[in-house]
Amino acid sequence: MTALTAAGVRVALGGVPVVRDVSFSVGDGEWLTVIGPNGAGKSTLLHAVAGLLPFTGDVRWHGDDPAGLHRRQRSRRVAVVPQHPVVPTGMSVFDYILLGRTPHLPFLGRESPADLSVVAAVCERLDLTGLAGRRLDTLSGGERQRVFLARALAQLSGAGRALLLLDEPTSALDIGHQQEVLELVDSLRRDGGLTVVSTMHELSVAGEYADRLLLLAAGEVVAAGPPAEVLTVPLLTRHYRANVMVVDTSAGPAVVPVRPGR
Repeated sequence: MTALTAAGVRVALGGVPVVRDVSFSVGDGEWLTVIGPNGAGKSTLLHAVAGLLPFTGDVRWHGDDPAGLHRRQRSRRVAVVPQHPVVPTGMSVFDYILLGRTPHLPFLGRESPADLSVVAAVCERLDLTGLAGRRLDTLSGGERQRVFLARALAQLSGAGRALLLLDEPTSALDIGHQQEVLELVDSLRRDGGLTVVSTMHELSVAGEYADRLLLLAAGEVVAAGPPAEVLTVPLLTRHYRANVMVVDTSAGPAVVPVRPGR
């Protein structure tokens, strides 16, 4: 089963083309990571397929046109974790995660015991139970990233087949917290049947966790496939304008910057 398909997607911001005729598909339970230099259109593409930006072309979620779904239906099937989520001042961890249940509530309704149970279970799974009463603005970067993921998972709970879209999930995190967050996402994908589409700057990390990579440059797909086929010296030199070497490791290709002339 195909979880997500995009065909001929184009996005213009302020009249300027940012994403140009992009097509790809993602299988159920797969992890696809979109990479590319700054300004390539990665985040714009992610937000377009999530239905958060106007676009031309065709996008399908498990064969359905999201434009034909009610907003609540869309929110139950696709969750987006942006680079810089809005964090309400003074809100507790538990209450923030509980916001993820909003698409499941009846009109003018309140959270049910079942909704509270979902949030409690998500907190336990992501090791947040001890932080549930803390204010979000008192947490470390790694802790906050887990909370953002928890809200998305609470939103998707009970949806069956679901899409989790992550925009730079490891930005501003140190290497330890990067591993913690990505291992968590991978375990949730394998255990919970999630399909993951992410954007990422860290090329070696992207190659280690993603099943396939999509390389964008100037809004166009210039390469797609397994990490070993995309993370190559010719492609990275051309599109990132960087001097690099690629080392094969047991975890996947590692991209190492090399000073010019060395």
